[in-house]
Amino acid sequence: MDLHQLNYFVHVVEAKGFSGAAIALNLAQSTLSRQIALLEADYGQRLLIRTGRGVSPTEAGAALLTHAREMLLMAEQARSELRELQASPGGKLTVGLPPRVALGLSAPLVQRFRAQFPRASIAVSEGMSQHLREWLIAGRLDLALLFNPPVSPQLSFQTLMRESLLLVGPARAAKLPKQVPLANLADYPMVVPSVPNAIRSSIDAALQPRRIELQIVAEVGAVQTLLTLVSQGVGYTILPESAIAFAGDAIKTLQHATIGPPRIQNNLVLAISRARPLTRLARETAELLKSLDFRGHTQR
Repeated sequence: MDLHQLNYFVHVVEAKGFSGAAIALNLAQSTLSRQIALLEADYGQRLLIRTGRGVSPTEAGAALLTHAREMLLMAEQARSELRELQASPGGKLTVGLPPRVALGLSAPLVQRFRAQFPRASIAVSEGMSQHLREWLIAGRLDLALLFNPPVSPQLSFQTLMRESLLLVGPARAAKLPKQVPLANLADYPMVVPSVPNAIRSSIDAALQPRRIELQIVAEVGAVQTLLTLVSQGVGYTILPESAIAFAGDAIKTLQHATIGPPRIQNNLVLAISRARPLTRLARETAELLKSLDFRGHTQR
């Protein structure tokens, strides 16, 4: 069944003649007549009766007219939906974010996603970078932001933000120098993130090859807890600058110094699975993530 021929047939019936329909369709009248003849041959019966006033549908033509209009309407609706899909993909996307990134980034990410993809939905899963990495490999996430992930043949990475780690101490302790050499970190009682943790992995990777051993007095899981213990004078800690924002009003009870040389870097990367092709929605969301102000949002 040729939709073009059905369209021509409807135009001829509505125009009550070939000449008016040919003008509306911008076709030669002979071409239009030939297409209607092919349609009649396909159905094996007359569809139009030619009269002195033009043409009118036969009984078969009247029956076909109803179906033809419905099919043309459905075809137009399909084209419209496909155009919408081309303009704005649909579906659901799941993005994994570390907690301190999610705290500042979730709202602007969801707002921009909804504005850019009104036909789609987004789910934000929070977790430690190691867990997010495992979920991404397992197919539970479409995209993830990770801190300092180990190299994996199953994932591709693109660095979005780099920042140095700082030595953070209580404000009432002796004033820290502006810069603390890596070896001198061993002089401070430390409260550090417990394993597994991306920050802890970066600290261990920098210190262990140099045989620098920290005086660890406590290990805790949450950045907020680390900062609370430090503000209360339990010890010092090592954190990225963006993590200090978790102290809130307690920031007044803290001081910090840069570490190095050499510096310890904390890297935030966009991770994508190599195991399956990205949908259009995932590709465009990845570009949206790259455009966000990670340094500004993770410090809020």
